[in-house]
Amino acid sequence: MDIGVYEARTHLSHLLDEVAAGRRFTITKHGVPVAVLAPPGPGLRMESRQDTLAALREFRRGATLGQLELSALIKEGRR
Repeated sequence: MDIGVYEARTHLSHLLDEVAAGRRFTITKHGVPVAVLAPPGPGLRMESRQDTLAALREFRRGATLGQLELSALIKEGRR
């Protein structure tokens, strides 16, 4: 079902209830589709905080600033 941006903004809470029930909406701007509001697909999952923190720690592992020191960068940013 197509719905205009203004109506989507005005009735977002109701639309989200409809989406949770399985409906799908195409949001249009001046009649041109710009977004789809739909239930999440089967592959989408919300990561827990612990999963996110673990992924950040893994990402940082082995990352260096080379010859730079963090305190020097902080000081430079304050100038």
